[in-house]
Amino acid sequence: WLAAGRIVSGASTLSMQVARLVEPRGERSLTAKLRQIARAIDLERRLGKDGVLRLYLALAPYGGPVEGLRAASLAYFRREPARLTLAEAALLVALPQAPEARRPDRFPEAARRARDRVLALAAARGVIPAAEAEAARTEPVPHGRKPFPMLAPHAAEAALAQEPGRAVHRLALDARWQARLEPLAAERAAALGPGLSAALLVIDNATGEVRAQVGSAGYLDAARSGAIDMTAAVRSPGSALKPFVYAMAFEAGLAHPETLIEDRPSRFGASYAPENFDLTFQGTVTARRALQLSLNVPAVALMEAVGPARFIARLRRAGAGIALPRDAAPGLPVALGGLGITLTDLARLYAGLARGGEVPVLIRRLDGPAAPEAVPPRIAEPVAAWYVADTLRGTPPPDSALPNRLAYKTGTSYGYRDAWAVGFDRRVTVAVWLGRPDGAGVPGLVGRVAAAPLLFDAVARIGGEPEPVPRPRDALVAATSALPPPLRRLARDAGPADRLRIAYPPDGARIDLGAAEGPPAGLALKALGGTPPLTWLVGGLPVTESDRRQAEWQPDGAGFVRISVLDASGASDSVMVRVE
Repeated sequence: WLAAGRIVSGASTLSMQVARLVEPRGERSLTAKLRQIARAIDLERRLGKDGVLRLYLALAPYGGPVEGLRAASLAYFRREPARLTLAEAALLVALPQAPEARRPDRFPEAARRARDRVLALAAARGVIPAAEAEAARTEPVPHGRKPFPMLAPHAAEAALAQEPGRAVHRLALDARWQARLEPLAAERAAALGPGLSAALLVIDNATGEVRAQVGSAGYLDAARSGAIDMTAAVRSPGSALKPFVYAMAFEAGLAHPETLIEDRPSRFGASYAPENFDLTFQGTVTARRALQLSLNVPAVALMEAVGPARFIARLRRAGAGIALPRDAAPGLPVALGGLGITLTDLARLYAGLARGGEVPVLIRRLDGPAAPEAVPPRIAEPVAAWYVADTLRGTPPPDSALPNRLAYKTGTSYGYRDAWAVGFDRRVTVAVWLGRPDGAGVPGLVGRVAAAPLLFDAVARIGGEPEPVPRPRDALVAATSALPPPLRRLARDAGPADRLRIAYPPDGARIDLGAAEGPPAGLALKALGGTPPLTWLVGGLPVTESDRRQAEWQPDGAGFVRISVLDASGASDSVMVRVE
């Protein structure tokens, strides 16, 4: 500077460069240089040489908008710094000295010469063997920047919003599954047409961890509203909630998978006459077949027996957020999708079927506080949950897929706005949604045709052999003819005006059966109304049949239990009690 009368080169130590990066100033003067010296001394005293070097590697410029060693490693080589080759590391050593003049995406030859000088210097100083330096010079220099990895952007965005001050967020996502499922969702949405998006959610059934979350067909795809996380959007599920209607009917003793149900033109109330999707009727079918074929009349008949209000209350007690049209009272159409639910809540409910009826609390991050101990909510009793899981495992698969491997159900909302498919085995639950984020209809968007193939491909990309849900010991596996008479056929008419109801024990009661030592005492069962003979069921299994309205049941231990009673006309009632 003194000899030339102007600044011709820099004269900053690495610590002074860090000081300038921490407090950038536009002026170049002796005063500014003195400030850098003072700041550099302060940084070294507080951080030490290693700390200053770490700060330099986090802030150093690498050309254009790229700052920091890790960002440069991902931008130019798409890998972490620890996985760089010798030649790649040498290039990143050379770039900060002249980041714009040596940018490999603009001046690859200048970048190559700078890299080779670093390799030669390292070899001359004995840092690396000369032969390795010579081999590294033969490697090509990247001619462009690579896109930054952006796995699970919606989940990452939510984690940052939840704890903006945290530097590192550890989510429960499996990066390999996420990397396989994101392009799959994008490909399928693009193949179905413009404006469509897709969403997937994968839950580990054993732990409740969310292992993959694909919120859209592309976070940066504005044409598909990719920034909207469709796993959290409230949509109509179509027929995807039918399995839970059947589960409630099974546990209440209203039906069994082999119970005969009529699928014929029927009217419910004054004007409601549901039809099947294909506008045909199957006649007399088993409940198993009705669910596998997603027949509408049997589902509405079971909903009539279960009660829409009880059904909605059960879903909400299980933790699902249910939206009803204009806060209307629930009616029979809720069996066919006349409500709103998110893909996340739907996946949780299906994971409950895989867990014997126990709905998991979702775990999204591994660095969060431990969840408080609480009794998990239930969507069904274990036997009823297995009946549904076993039935859905026999649902005909999409074309070219193997049968009897995955328990799954599809759904199509009114107006072809949403296509759903949710499948599970013992290990995982996978939920899929396809549609337009703006809610517009898409002709031909049918769950079985569009969403089911995506579901089966997603399960294949996750890998592993599907495992069936274990059968409970007390599940009743029998043909229709071997069932108790009231379970052989679903009767729509409840019988005489004197409605059957359980007088004792009352619903929600806590029953103390005596001292802790010795066998538990018998529990008296009392019913009012109905047409004898009465069949009593505990946990979905018949325990006694009597012409009298009183019976006794011998518990085999403490816990929650559902008690049901059926009369000769098919009427029923049930209660949930806790035996202590």
